[in-house]
Amino acid sequence: MINKSVIVTGAHGFLGRYAARRFAEDGYVVTGVGHGNWERSEFSEFGISSWHSEDVGLELLMKCEVEPSFIVHCSGGASVPFSISDPIQDFQRTVANTAIVLEYIRLHSPKTILVYPSSAAVYGRAATLPISENDPLRPISPYGVHKLLAEQLCKSYAENFRVSVAVVRFFSLYGEGLRKQLLWDACSRFKSGVNEFCGTGLELRDWLHVEDAADLLFLAATHGSTSCPVVNGGSGDGVSVRNVLEMLVGEFGGKSDLDFSGVPRSGDPPGYQADTSTVKSWGWESKVSLREGIQRYAAWFKEDCV
Repeated sequence: MINKSVIVTGAHGFLGRYAARRFAEDGYVVTGVGHGNWERSEFSEFGISSWHSEDVGLELLMKCEVEPSFIVHCSGGASVPFSISDPIQDFQRTVANTAIVLEYIRLHSPKTILVYPSSAAVYGRAATLPISENDPLRPISPYGVHKLLAEQLCKSYAENFRVSVAVVRFFSLYGEGLRKQLLWDACSRFKSGVNEFCGTGLELRDWLHVEDAADLLFLAATHGSTSCPVVNGGSGDGVSVRNVLEMLVGEFGGKSDLDFSGVPRSGDPPGYQADTSTVKSWGWESKVSLREGIQRYAAWFKEDCV
């Protein structure tokens, strides 16, 4: 009989720890696996009952000694620049690790549902916005290619081995604790009085707070099936990088005279905005507004990182 338990891979990471906390809040016993030196007092803050600091592998998953209701597979590559500088390692982290988790379910825990957080990077340069789940998949970075390959593995195992899966293609995740990407870089610059950024500032992004993302993963778990449903994870709103930075600089008492180089970063598309019709049909809506989320992020940065 399946216990009310869940394994979260990559639970030491940004999304993983929020996902762990969300399942724990609903009464699940959470086993975390991945990399990171965590004391019990630290990982228990995120609702994790036991922590295994190892590479994701068949032996490790079997060592957890649970037949989980769900595996939330947050382990994997999480950076376009890293995928460009070290594509083989990114492949191992994203594609090979996903194959291991699927094989574990096939061989040892066939009633377990896999929840896979993918990325809007699988769409590449979208011809029109907002982007729906049925739009062409044309990734332009190794990161996006690897996420798409992992999705295809999920679909293959669902079709061929009756593994139940749900895939969420997240757009731009942010929130307290994220120490990379645009908001982290911008806070670091604003703290030093620097207002210069790459790109044009006109790039559109669809921002989703990590608490909303964790709620969506929890909901997706209840929709996992052998049909391998895929949904977009975004707010549904496209906001320019300039507008986001103007909101953020105000939290540091700075002026909105931002300077952009006009040169985009390699692998970055000009615009992302999610069509959220499918996930809304599940009864889901994002709760944290972008302005509230930016205020919370700035407050966290000033308290913990300055």
